[in-house]
Amino acid sequence: MIKYSLVIRCYNEEKHIGRLLRGVVQQTLHNVEIIVVDSGSTDSTRLIASQYPVKILTIRPEDFSFGYALNVGCREASGDVLIFASAHVYPLYPDWLENLVQPFEDPEVALVYGKQRGNEITKYSEHQVFAKWFPDSPNYNQNHPFSNNANAAIRRSLWEKLPYDESLTGLEDLDWAKRVQKLGYQVVYEPDAEVIHVHDEPVAKIYNRYRREAIALKHIFPQEHFTFWDFVRLFLGNTLSDYYHAHQERVLFSKFQEIFMFRLMQFWGTYRGFTQRGNVSSELKQTLYYPHGLKRCCPGEYPRKHQRISIDYGCSFQEQEVAQNY
Repeated sequence: MIKYSLVIRCYNEEKHIGRLLRGVVQQTLHNVEIIVVDSGSTDSTRLIASQYPVKILTIRPEDFSFGYALNVGCREASGDVLIFASAHVYPLYPDWLENLVQPFEDPEVALVYGKQRGNEITKYSEHQVFAKWFPDSPNYNQNHPFSNNANAAIRRSLWEKLPYDESLTGLEDLDWAKRVQKLGYQVVYEPDAEVIHVHDEPVAKIYNRYRREAIALKHIFPQEHFTFWDFVRLFLGNTLSDYYHAHQERVLFSKFQEIFMFRLMQFWGTYRGFTQRGNVSSELKQTLYYPHGLKRCCPGEYPRKHQRISIDYGCSFQEQEVAQNY
């Protein structure tokens, strides 16, 4: 029988980790080992997590990198398939994990990642980014290495041969996908494995996020470049695209400044990251950076495999009781 382990990286996630764990214990995939890798939280993150059937590992903040935290969790895990979730995501449906791991029935599949969407506090442009990066249509043999470890799973046997690069400032997931694809394995995108990803970042953090990811992308693809002209045209293209969609949704006036600042920080951070000492492959660059486009998604265009009932997070049960009954 295949065993599954869920690795959750966290730091000061008391607002979110309880919701994620409530969603995990209501999944149709049972007996999942849960490992929380905490990077020195100073809030009640670990106390909340301890109310669930989890194993908590602690690493020093000064030792943290995304790859290092993942490797620590993977080494401790016993599963044949290693599942990753950010501490500030939560599943919409009880078959999230079941859908995420199903493609591993094919022995050629190395990595599966699922859909992400925002919630009511997500910035408008981030909603557009999610829609671009995580479409409603599946891709069962992706020909570029984009993936995202906020909602993903990998085959443990391949991780043992190819641990995550602990030196990267981000995009350790893309780097890992690139390496397994070079070995001939498949990367799968499964939109039915859906989570809500909660981002509520000030502009400085948006800038830093895209800057560190650009530094990592330059390291992964050393021949690549992102010029000032790239900054100008992609900033303008994405901003105008967002304004178009916001106008169609009749929220342009209220979202005008937010859209401008998000896209400015996104692409200025990307430009600055690349200038910290080629071209990005067209498909990867299109996935990471290009606007969502002008097509409006039609309801039911990509129907789900079956009707699903969403998880009810409004129940009045205690977290302690959920953990004991799991």
